[in-house]
Amino acid sequence: MSEGSSARRRFVYVASGISALGGLLFGYDTGVISGALLFLKKDLGIQHDAFMQGLVTSAILIGAMIGALVCGSLADRLGRRRLTLLAGVVFGIGAIGAAASPDVAVLVLFRIVLGIGVGLASVIVPMYIAEISPAEVRGRLTSLNQLMITLGILVAYIVDYLLAPYAAWRWMFGLAVIPAAALFVGMYFMPETPRWLVGHGRLDVARQVLGRTRGEERIEEEIEGIQEAERRAREQAGWGELVKAWIRPALIVGLGLAILQQFVGINTIIYYAPTTLTKLGLGDSASILAQVGIGVVNVLFTFVAIRTLDTIGRKRLLLAGSVGMTASLAVLGFLTLAVGIKGGAIGIITIICLAVYIASFAATWGPTVWVMLPEIYPLRVRGPAEGLATWGNWASNFLVSLTFPSMLAGLGQGFSMLLFAGMGVVSFLFVLALVPETRGKTLEEIEEELNVEVDKAG
Repeated sequence: MSEGSSARRRFVYVASGISALGGLLFGYDTGVISGALLFLKKDLGIQHDAFMQGLVTSAILIGAMIGALVCGSLADRLGRRRLTLLAGVVFGIGAIGAAASPDVAVLVLFRIVLGIGVGLASVIVPMYIAEISPAEVRGRLTSLNQLMITLGILVAYIVDYLLAPYAAWRWMFGLAVIPAAALFVGMYFMPETPRWLVGHGRLDVARQVLGRTRGEERIEEEIEGIQEAERRAREQAGWGELVKAWIRPALIVGLGLAILQQFVGINTIIYYAPTTLTKLGLGDSASILAQVGIGVVNVLFTFVAIRTLDTIGRKRLLLAGSVGMTASLAVLGFLTLAVGIKGGAIGIITIICLAVYIASFAATWGPTVWVMLPEIYPLRVRGPAEGLATWGNWASNFLVSLTFPSMLAGLGQGFSMLLFAGMGVVSFLFVLALVPETRGKTLEEIEEELNVEVDKAG
């Protein structure tokens, strides 16, 4: 029994790890632009066009909104496995197309294609892992997706650094075809999830998959549990329920968290840190190397979040993160205005402030928002409510990413950083006034507290 249990555990880890390559691609394709932009803007003639630089960077988010919006219905129709295979194909086509782009219009088009892959992966990867995993390891394996996203960003930074001496931005994009192919080949040999199989009446195949992941003694119990979950899911309300007053408090908190997660400026660092650092007088390779260090901090402090979410609590983490992000950006903004934009010392201080900012975000707002969203929404409207919050997150990401180059050109680094520091203050006040602590509470207790907190604030 012990050997069989070990084999089943290994199979679940392998299936989850292969699926999580979608998270790696998510991180890589969103992070690689930070270094590639330094070189492609010269080759494609947009080095003096801040809006086009923002469009090339943010085009991936247009696709992500599309991919996330259609993923739910496609996952139900095609299945989790086949949709993950499709995501691998989309990632591969996007990578090759971006690498071969002859002009900026084609590059924007294929960045949108890559974004569709990102949007699909953002939904289907955690869904597949959650449904293929036994309950006792589900939380740990689902968090693997967030870890792989941060690893993908770090890998992108490393690739950017290694290829920077050759200005090889096409290779920076094109190398993503390797993990895309690995995702497709790996998922080809993986099973469909039991949840989808049961929902489509394929009980015999579902039992076979459960036998590989749960053990014979738990198969019928799991089948019954899935059938009960399917029955409850059919009772869930649609999008029209979201306009009703009873769900408004949870929507305010959920949308606020999702939007503020982007308005505090995280993706100005993920996408534009090397561009910002070159304005301080650092060379291209040195700027990208500093970004690699920031990527390492991002990965390490994601582990901090995983370990502290269930001990410190969600609200305290969010408040602490807001303080850390606001302080680091305020120091950077005021120092830049006082000392000036260039020079070795200000460059080092900028890197330190950016690292503190990333650490504050990665340990708090990064993962905590995604943990809280399903907690604050009642089961009856959880699907559409989470979909709305996710769309709001992508839309906010797009807005910030599109406008930041123009903001940087018009306001300068100092005022731009102070603007995002101000959003950090807003995030602190929002959490303090409206966001309940959800750790260790039932959904009913959370719903009741949400109503009380919003009534007080109103």
